[in-house]
Amino acid sequence: MKLTWFGGTTIRIHIGGAILVVDAAAAPAGIDAAELVSGADREIADFGTGLPDVDTARWKPRKPVRLLDETEHLPEVEAWSAGAGALLIEAVGEPPLLLVTGDMPALGRWAEGAVVVLFGDGARLSALGGAVLEATPPRLLALAGDEAAIDAAIPVLREGLDGTGLVALHARLALEI
Repeated sequence: MKLTWFGGTTIRIHIGGAILVVDAAAAPAGIDAAELVSGADREIADFGTGLPDVDTARWKPRKPVRLLDETEHLPEVEAWSAGAGALLIEAVGEPPLLLVTGDMPALGRWAEGAVVVLFGDGARLSALGGAVLEATPPRLLALAGDEAAIDAAIPVLREGLDGTGLVALHARLALEI
């Protein structure tokens, strides 16, 4: 999995052999939206509004394909709306990816192995991060915000990590997981 955050809620995701772009139309000034979606397999507008809904408290990831059952094609990458301002992306063989800018959805046991990306200002990142760490600490928590937001959130979240990785996404720099 590779994440490239461009600012706001615009992010390009390489996952499960596919390229997804979230909120290309909302890309910050200086980012060409047409170039951003060039080569993408799927574009997700409005942070997943219009995608099928998923109950994240009961959802379970698909099991990896057994070598005996493998085909030439990778299973399709799936995406769901996980509530207002939340998007769940799954690719077989990759950790589930939860993107959150709105309310934190209820999480199931699957979240322990997930990568969770939070978007917002310092107070928002702190509140969302605290909620996810309290509910079901994920494998990795990634913060997408400006430098001031990151500087405000890290001291608040540091004490509650207990084994969860914490990274800050920097605009236009890719993070490979």
